[in-house]
Amino acid sequence: MNQPTRSLHYFFTGQPFSDGVRTTLAILLPALLLAQWGQFEVGLTIATGAVCVSVTDTPGPPAHRRNGMLAALGLVFGTALLTSVAATSGWLLGLEIGGLSFLLTMFLVWGARAGAVGTAGLLNVVLLLAHPPALGQALSHAGLLLLGGLWYAGLAVVAYQVRPYRPAQQALGECVHALARFLELKARFYNPATDLDDDYRRLVAQQVVVNEKQEATRDFLFRTRQIVNETTSTGRRLVLTFIETVDLYERITVSYYDYRTVREAFGASGVLLEVATLIRHIATELDHLGIAIQANRPYEGPGPDLTAEWGRLQARISTLKADSPAEGSPRVLQKILVNLRDIIRRVGNIRRYFDESLTANAPAPNRAADHARFVAHQEIERQALSQNFTLKSSVFRHSVRMMLACLAAFAVAEWLWHSRHNYWILMTVTIMLKPGFSLTRQRNTERIVGTLAGGALGAAMLWLVPWPYARFAVLVVFMVIAYSFQRTKYVVTVIFLTAYLLILFSFLGLNYLGVAEERIIDTLMGCAIAFGAGYFLFPNWESEQLTDLMAAALRANLAYLRQLASRLAGRPLPPNEYRLLRKAVYVSGANLAAAFQRMLTEPRSKQHRPSQIYEFVVLNHILSSNIAALTDTLRQAAPAVPPFPPESRRALTSALAGLQKSLARIAPAPAEPAPELGPAEPTVPVAPDDKLLLEQLTFLQKVSGDISRVTEVLVS
Repeated sequence: MNQPTRSLHYFFTGQPFSDGVRTTLAILLPALLLAQWGQFEVGLTIATGAVCVSVTDTPGPPAHRRNGMLAALGLVFGTALLTSVAATSGWLLGLEIGGLSFLLTMFLVWGARAGAVGTAGLLNVVLLLAHPPALGQALSHAGLLLLGGLWYAGLAVVAYQVRPYRPAQQALGECVHALARFLELKARFYNPATDLDDDYRRLVAQQVVVNEKQEATRDFLFRTRQIVNETTSTGRRLVLTFIETVDLYERITVSYYDYRTVREAFGASGVLLEVATLIRHIATELDHLGIAIQANRPYEGPGPDLTAEWGRLQARISTLKADSPAEGSPRVLQKILVNLRDIIRRVGNIRRYFDESLTANAPAPNRAADHARFVAHQEIERQALSQNFTLKSSVFRHSVRMMLACLAAFAVAEWLWHSRHNYWILMTVTIMLKPGFSLTRQRNTERIVGTLAGGALGAAMLWLVPWPYARFAVLVVFMVIAYSFQRTKYVVTVIFLTAYLLILFSFLGLNYLGVAEERIIDTLMGCAIAFGAGYFLFPNWESEQLTDLMAAALRANLAYLRQLASRLAGRPLPPNEYRLLRKAVYVSGANLAAAFQRMLTEPRSKQHRPSQIYEFVVLNHILSSNIAALTDTLRQAAPAVPPFPPESRRALTSALAGLQKSLARIAPAPAEPAPELGPAEPTVPVAPDDKLLLEQLTFLQKVSGDISRVTEVLVS
């Protein structure tokens, strides 16, 4: 199965496609059924309620999804009544839009799902502006919106009750898919023809995706009581397989080497290309496993014999003589071989997911009490709202920005179009304006490009497909595509959403060319308002956030290095404590890399030393990879404690001091005491393994020094 075919399999078996089909059904069925009885407007109102509630149905634990939809139902009903009353006066309507746009955006203080609930309420207000009901019809109209929301929520709950493990399997499959892509990118480092800087950029970008998928899967699995507390094989296999994927990610991450030196030494021999080929084959096998997990079907193995391929590579390396006198022997290739063997073994462990007999008697993973430590908790506290009423709060600044932008959009529509277009301009503003300027700019670009391309696509379909039933089939396909990509590729959503709306307007007897022209003008105006608000009103530049994210990454790596020092001193670390430290390193590194990528999309005048920050991001990745590699070496050597000669002690102490100094420059704080490293053993002969340990610690010392140098430039 080639890459495009695998991508199609992932799409059609993934959560986004399931959500797209469900949203399409929730919108179409009420409108179609009631249209048969001459009540199309009633059906359209019910469909509008379904659309609003669907905004809150983001991936996550079933209880959180249910609570989010219930909150959205109450908010949709309340805002419908309030808007019907406010619509009697333009001044009241403007006051409502200003107040609600601020208040509902402030819901972000309680997290992303609460923010989605606020978005659902604001979307309902905006859609009501198209045809506000008369005051006497306010209650019945709000009831129909509530009915539509209940209809969507019922569909979502029934889908989960019928197939309770599908969302978890889909999340785990996407996690494995992201990990396979990460491993595939690692293969590029062994190709002498690629540019290492470009390889690092790609790898760091994919690290962000892997972390996002792991966090989503962890959140779903460890917050779903039915999965973490039950003893059935399905729930156990899901948890065990996810834990194995996290360990595999660590194993892939620790495989860091001085790739420039490795290429110089072995590039001419051709063996590195063979290493890259084996890594790609492992990644492909992992991708096939991810598809099978996500689709909930048996694994179509056996795949290629990776062990035999590894054996051939081992034989090839054993006969290789290094060309570089600095290397002397292909020892680094032997380390690569050992690492690849372990990766192949762990991929085999993931394959065990499909064998119920193997997992039925496997030891159960730690239960909910332990799993709860690995997920972030955010309580709905009322005081959080008042505590964020300050310009120091990014949520407050964004809420003020949203309020002023919505009022400007409402005023423009009133002044130019006498309220005829106010809902579309307002909708564009509410969707386009994001907390960070980089995302606002990206959304604006995608909205404009998508609207123009979607208008052309819709007009082409109307011209090429004159038959009503064929047009309706195209309409349904476009709806599914539009709602399937709304959380992953926004530009695709805009293209197909615009196209299907034009087809829908043609069914309603409207002049679709006139509608397209109006929508394009309204979209451009809304994008201009959103862009201006994001740039001029309390702008949130990523460079201003990077200092905190860099400090968080340094703290995580410092704690990671301290646990290594404790292990070298002979003190054990409980497995869960180590996993928590490892998770902190991955999350902080991914957050830093994501913010850096967003900064690069901002105006150059707002970017602060991008070259140095990129160097810091790469060095942070190299540091955590090498700490993990050393920790894994010690874990394999347990229970024996390796000798700790003075040279190693000095290198580790210097590395710790370098990181502490870098952290003090970026975020001054009282210094934490360094861990005791234990007594030196100068009389112990330095064995080959000890020499290798010294080399690795010396490299950590060098990386720590490089980070210190970069931070000194950044704060100068």
